Amino acid sequence: MKETQSTCPYCGVGCGVIIESTGDQITGVRGDPLHPANFGRLCSKGLNLHLTASANVTKQTRLLYPMQRASRNLTPQRVSWDIALDSAADKFAQVIADHGPDAIGFYISGQLLTEDYYVFNKLAKGLIGTNNIDSNSRLCMSSAVAGYKQTLGADSPPTCYDDVNHADCIFIVGSNTAFAHPILFRRIEDAKKANPALKIIVVDPRRTDTADLADLYLPIQPGTDVMLFNGMLHIMLWEGWIDQDFINTHTDGFEALKATVRDCTPEITTEICGIKKADLLMAAQLFATCKASLSLYCQGLNQSSSGAAKNAALINLHLATGHIGKAGAGPFSLTGQPNAMGGRWSSCKSPLPPPPLVPMPTCCCPRPHGVRRKALSPIQSVASRACERPLTHLVKQGMTGPSPQNLQDVWNCCCLSSHQVHCSTTPHLNRSGWNTANPHADATSTSLA
Repeated sequence: MKETQSTCPYCGVGCGVIIESTGDQITGVRGDPLHPANFGRLCSKGLNLHLTASANVTKQTRLLYPMQRASRNLTPQRVSWDIALDSAADKFAQVIADHGPDAIGFYISGQLLTEDYYVFNKLAKGLIGTNNIDSNSRLCMSSAVAGYKQTLGADSPPTCYDDVNHADCIFIVGSNTAFAHPILFRRIEDAKKANPALKIIVVDPRRTDTADLADLYLPIQPGTDVMLFNGMLHIMLWEGWIDQDFINTHTDGFEALKATVRDCTPEITTEICGIKKADLLMAAQLFATCKASLSLYCQGLNQSSSGAAKNAALINLHLATGHIGKAGAGPFSLTGQPNAMGGRWSSCKSPLPPPPLVPMPTCCCPRPHGVRRKALSPIQSVASRACERPLTHLVKQGMTGPSPQNLQDVWNCCCLSSHQVHCSTTPHLNRSGWNTANPHADATSTSLA
């Protein structure tokens, strides 16, 4: 029996699996105990993953060898790999010769490995010469990307799964984590058992299985997320539950935000959201006063005409309270596919069009707790593009300001294309405290102090 390490292709957790096979037949799948996403655990889908490759299913529904139609109305016939590849290459070449390279387009998946993304980009941009390559994870994560870029300056979650074990408050909104990300939910359950003082807040118009774990459940009316977050911030300001030193040192735009939430009183917020005033007060107090608050959110925020505003309003809570850049704290956008982030890193980045292919650094440093997004020296091949992009937040727990020289153009092994854009009219906080220039920014871009 042969064993092969791989990744479960279903949800966004990205669990590691070990595939058991005999010859060319997959016989079983089990969780990889060394994988940091799941440590050997699998949900019911993952445990039955091998059944999708059983002999009966394979014979009925899977393409086992190249098939080609001589014409549209004829039945596909089996051909050799050489014939199939030559035919495909000839068709591509003919289209390019007749209509140019931009007549070719690639639409790829968030279930690919980052290396696969890279090869597809080399084919499209390096060989064919077209920028027309996109991923299905671009659109589903557009709001999350816009929210991160609008408030933090870069598209990359400043959190990791291990933060669940260090949080004192977990704020789940727009996500039925128990069903959509079951292995992550198991980790939340374990964290609650290990630390009974951990407070869990769930915001969802529906009472889901996720809500059953909550210490506080807020059944808001659909579409009232921004009002909820602004109402919570109004209370935090009124009660003094904000981190003024963090705000003064590392954000800008706070006065504009205060003006926006001034009218979001508890009375107005609870009337619009359809929740109890006591529950709103409790949510604001728990989020603000706990030592480390972690928010988990997904398509309930993203799939909305005001999705970017919802994301930005939630991230504002973290910036106003200083719950970012330390263990157990930060805004954690959950995704629907295991490598949506890899697609965005390698070019399929929303809300901007894909940038040209450039060399990518290979550095990938593990992050011990207490250190967040370790500052790296600029990669020469990337820095030569003269595009210095601001990073999200402070490097070390304790909020020690990083050196400007180290915070240039490197974000978690290179975020390609990082314009600062306003994707909604919601005032926001922007991290500042060191000078970084963005030559690609236009008049509508966020200014950094």
